[in-house]
Amino acid sequence: MNTPSPAREKLALISLGCPKNLVNSEEMAALLQSAGYAFTDDPADADAVIINTCAFIDSAKSEAIDRILEAAALREDNPSLKIIVTGCLAQRYSEEIRHELPEVDGILGTGSYSQVVSVVESVLGGDKPTLCGPISAPLQDSPRVVSTGPNWAYLRIAEGCDNFCAFCVIPYLRGRYRSRTKESILEEARLLSLSGVKELIIVAQDITRYGTDIYHKHMLAPLLRELCKMDFQWIRLHYLYPEEIDDELIDTVAQEPKIVKYLDIPIQHINDPILRRMNRKSTGELIRSLFSRLRERIPGLVLRTSLITGLPGEGEAEFEELCSFLREARIERAGVFPYSPEEGTPAAKMPDRCTTEEAERRAALCMEIQAEIMDDFARSFIGREIDVLTMGFEDDGTPWGRSEYDSPEIDSRVIFSGRAEPGEMVKVHINDVDDGELIGERVG
Repeated sequence: MNTPSPAREKLALISLGCPKNLVNSEEMAALLQSAGYAFTDDPADADAVIINTCAFIDSAKSEAIDRILEAAALREDNPSLKIIVTGCLAQRYSEEIRHELPEVDGILGTGSYSQVVSVVESVLGGDKPTLCGPISAPLQDSPRVVSTGPNWAYLRIAEGCDNFCAFCVIPYLRGRYRSRTKESILEEARLLSLSGVKELIIVAQDITRYGTDIYHKHMLAPLLRELCKMDFQWIRLHYLYPEEIDDELIDTVAQEPKIVKYLDIPIQHINDPILRRMNRKSTGELIRSLFSRLRERIPGLVLRTSLITGLPGEGEAEFEELCSFLREARIERAGVFPYSPEEGTPAAKMPDRCTTEEAERRAALCMEIQAEIMDDFARSFIGREIDVLTMGFEDDGTPWGRSEYDSPEIDSRVIFSGRAEPGEMVKVHINDVDDGELIGERVG
């Protein structure tokens, strides 16, 4: 393999979508860096732009296409600029991209991330490759260039999904569920710890099933206990499926102080007929019982969930049950999304779907309920001292960060006076709340 000239061949890597996609981007960056490529944050200054895309819902697909067209517009000043599309959009729509977006020079699907160096070399050499390998192939360990903020990082423990929810395309984009070996995960975690990472965020499409495919039993709790022996301050869990949460996992979260008392459990709905239509394995009774047990056994627990409104079959009665549940459960963090029919999924063929406008109206109503709950939760911190991981600065130089109850990019912030550097863990006394954000001052 010829080592490219960094001065001549410079790459821009744009990562869209979820944290799992970001980890894939970080792995590609490491492979390309080891092959001698340089990187730039400015696509206009690059020889090639790599856009790692999401295709989960229509808005994600639209964002990916917009970024492709934005890159193509840079050719007015840089006619030789190459465009490579990777990730879920590439996997799902490789033929459509090839025929409808001739601006794209290379296509790399989710089953072929490890081949990124050869694809980049081929594109820079004038070819137009399309490479979409098997999406359920065994996982390969790969180095990463961690691109998140100072002192926090994602740790992916599995890939793919076997849940086959009726509304979701993930199994068709990412393949069947494949756990990484425990040894591989712990070695990567050890390196992250040595690099100074304070917050480790455990991710997969479903972390609750970790180990069931290769060890034939649930192994998340034993894995977490090993991770807690390392030099992390916070360990955060994304995403847990309600029907797979067992007593061992609950006890581990409750007993291990490094595991933040923040659980992301996507339930999607509470009405039994809607859950069955979604092909979810849980019931409304199971969810209610689980949330009650979790709050009883994990003091100070904060719950996050995601919900879908407007799935085919959801009428006013089903929607009102969801609203009533939100008022009763008082979930501290929630994202509510109007149903988006995805071609190739069972739900897209179901009758009795409300209009998109009605699904959006229902989502907005749910968020009105949630806004009051989240505001009350924020106000409960006034007068308290909490640990905050410093993330950056406001325009006026005021530092801001996240509490253990705030996951990056989806939850709230803590803005505080006093000196702090990004990546520094500080103690903050909370004095006020402003539009859901905590306002305080550094202690000590």
